[in-house]
Amino acid sequence: MSTPPAFASARDALAMVRAGLGYLADADPAEMAAEGQAECLQELEQVGSVATAARAWILAAFTTGRGYSADADYSPRAWLIHKTRVTKGAAAGYLGWARRVAAHPQIAAALAEGTVLTESMARTVCGWTDRLSQDCQQAADEILVAAARAGADQRALAELAAEIYARSLPDTPGDGSQDGFDDRAVRVETTFDGAGVIRGDLTPECAALVGVVLDALSAPRGAEDTRTRDQRYHDALHEAMDRLVAAGLLPERAGQPVKAWVHASLAELRAMDGGSVLQGEWIAAVRVRWAAARGAASVSGGDGAAWLEGDAARAATCDATVIPVVTGQIDIGVLDDLVELCVTLAGHGPSGQPTMPAPLTAQAREMLEHAIIGKAVDLVSGPGGLASFLRTGQLGARLAGPSLPLDVGRSAEIPAAIRRAVILRDQHCQWAGGCDQPAAACEVHHLTHLADGGTTSVRNCGLYCFFHHHIAIHKWGWTVAMHPDGTTTARSPDGTKTLRSHGPPPRP
Repeated sequence: MSTPPAFASARDALAMVRAGLGYLADADPAEMAAEGQAECLQELEQVGSVATAARAWILAAFTTGRGYSADADYSPRAWLIHKTRVTKGAAAGYLGWARRVAAHPQIAAALAEGTVLTESMARTVCGWTDRLSQDCQQAADEILVAAARAGADQRALAELAAEIYARSLPDTPGDGSQDGFDDRAVRVETTFDGAGVIRGDLTPECAALVGVVLDALSAPRGAEDTRTRDQRYHDALHEAMDRLVAAGLLPERAGQPVKAWVHASLAELRAMDGGSVLQGEWIAAVRVRWAAARGAASVSGGDGAAWLEGDAARAATCDATVIPVVTGQIDIGVLDDLVELCVTLAGHGPSGQPTMPAPLTAQAREMLEHAIIGKAVDLVSGPGGLASFLRTGQLGARLAGPSLPLDVGRSAEIPAAIRRAVILRDQHCQWAGGCDQPAAACEVHHLTHLADGGTTSVRNCGLYCFFHHHIAIHKWGWTVAMHPDGTTTARSPDGTKTLRSHGPPPRP
């Protein structure tokens, strides 16, 4: 199959751009004169502007043609995150530009020139003219681009945009007011260390209410209160949320009262009563793994629970309902030893006579690994297994009650214990191609359907968002599988495409 000329030329152009930038990245900037450094920085800014315009036009066409559907992604944002490996914020920024070039073609053309508007200035100008009515936006863009081309700086452009906006307002106050919600937004994110970051734009009314509440709850509490004003505002926000939840004024979600979930490791619980030096080392090691899991949850969204340690964990668990969950990890080194042992044993036939074993293919090795892991899990699971012994022997009488069923056979209903265990294990949509929908937006799916002999168990259930559950799997016919090592695969209906949550199997 020949490559379309347009695509081939675009690919060649990108290769030259990458080669040029690669050469520049390998150069030692310290050997450049200040004049050369300044010139490079100016040129790179212009190249970035052109790249932004090119990406936006291509992404707009890709979005219009629903190119992301070929990989069973539900949106161009999801495709960007999982196929180009950018962050959520970067994906949102790229899509923002894809929308801007359609709404502001004159600004996009000026951006593509590279010398008229920088990317940041072009985004700012679009924000100014977006406040105008649609019949005024094109004219305003033309005026501002002409001013920028004539050499107007950011201050001059801001003055001109403000004048245009003032002249566009109706003569009678209140006329032409918009009923949309473009003036408000709040975004809550979690960092890798479990802290929260809030960003947003508040309406004047909301800002006034928030200010009143925070002022009322943030007063200094005596001479010993050394918190800064910002720290007192944070604690005031925390107290306000506590009071709101405790007052029972929040509406139910999914028919259940609103509850706050927190994760606290066994290491934190054990550390409350002190212990030996060996136990201290174990606690330190668990905390490291805990931090890694918390960091992963900050990217995937997790199940919406807070990840606590230290004083925060002790404060949260002193009067909370504690549900013990015993988890484990796979030792890859031991797994390789078991695989080699199985390969060695495969050299003997049923009669005990040596035979020449067939070469182990990559697919056969992967299937063997999954089978070994599954049997190993069966060996330590169940009421008499190692996991149950550790839980009942280490947690004390308060937490050492009977195990909850994690396999109820053929049942259309998914019990709360299984649902909770699946949420804790998966944390987010388990689509093999990548999906960042958090547990709160997902449903529990039977990997092997009940009609095909599947059971309602933790092993046969996985967490999938509405799109991948109802559209990709049930409507489009993709099949999914979860392997004993926790990895997943998804295969297209015609079998031509396989998505993996992990790398390809090792070569023999």
